[in-house]
Amino acid sequence: MKPNIFEIATKELNQDSFITWLLQYADPENKKHDVNIHNCATDFVKQLIHKQLPNFNEDIVKVKAGRQWQNIDVWAEINDKYLLVIEDKTNTSHHSNQLTRYKTLSIKWCNENGYQTPICIYLKTGNESLTSLKHIITQGFAIYNRQDLIKLLSNYSNITNDIFIDFFERLTRLENVNNQFETKVLGKWDGNDWQGYFQHLEKNMKLVNWNYVNNPNGGFWNAVLNWDYWGIYPAYLQIEEGKLCFKISTDPDEVEMPDNVTRAEIRNTFHNLIINKAKEYGILKIQRPSKFGNGKYMTVALVNKKDWLGADDMIIEKEKTLERLEGYLHFLKNII
Repeated sequence: MKPNIFEIATKELNQDSFITWLLQYADPENKKHDVNIHNCATDFVKQLIHKQLPNFNEDIVKVKAGRQWQNIDVWAEINDKYLLVIEDKTNTSHHSNQLTRYKTLSIKWCNENGYQTPICIYLKTGNESLTSLKHIITQGFAIYNRQDLIKLLSNYSNITNDIFIDFFERLTRLENVNNQFETKVLGKWDGNDWQGYFQHLEKNMKLVNWNYVNNPNGGFWNAVLNWDYWGIYPAYLQIEEGKLCFKISTDPDEVEMPDNVTRAEIRNTFHNLIINKAKEYGILKIQRPSKFGNGKYMTVALVNKKDWLGADDMIIEKEKTLERLEGYLHFLKNII
């Protein structure tokens, strides 16, 4: 692969710079520098506005864009009438109530300057669960994702600018990597493949959420398939980059534990229930973990990767795997 500046400079600040650069090209004054980039940038501005104002049909006659206003990643003033507020993300997610704060700040600015209600965009070129994205929408932000951006840029194959080409090729590579789980042997899956698979799952079954769990052992990608209750305790299935785990929560934020019972007692009782019922139903793939934990979230039983997903030398069979997961979910819901 030829050297690509965006494969080297992968931080969000560098993506902020590209987005701002492209927005600035939408100003008619910059058409003289590169008419093709200008046309692409104009389409970009219109697409962003349409995310929240679908009936917008004005010409773009003036664009002023910049970075880091009130900690907002990218902003743009359009036609002295519209304020674009862009929260730009690669692989991280929103935090600390920042979107609500940005929305409030931008509304105040628009009111003070005679602008219409701000257009707030969450631009995401990495992956994020549907659960998280739906939460972002409730905070008044529209989603503009990697697929949207690839579709836009691919319409301008006549552009020869190196910055533009490098950014487009970087996005295209990310998209290809995200979908390679369908043709890659299971033993060689990495974090990208699990993200792609979890995106496939959430389109075909209702997931609670999926994300990256950072821990002292190096972290892993996980997906929570359900959130039901065994008595007062949350009981759920979780995929942990291979293992399908039957888990129980004793987190004080989620359950008030009785004074006369320990986590170990709860764990052992739930473990025995699952194992005994699995034997009764003839489900022989559910096993005891090699070691029990004693934390807030405890694995009480599991199914090894080869028994629900497939052997390391196999390519995933998506329909069969989905059927197995639905079967284990039905089993758990039935016994609790």
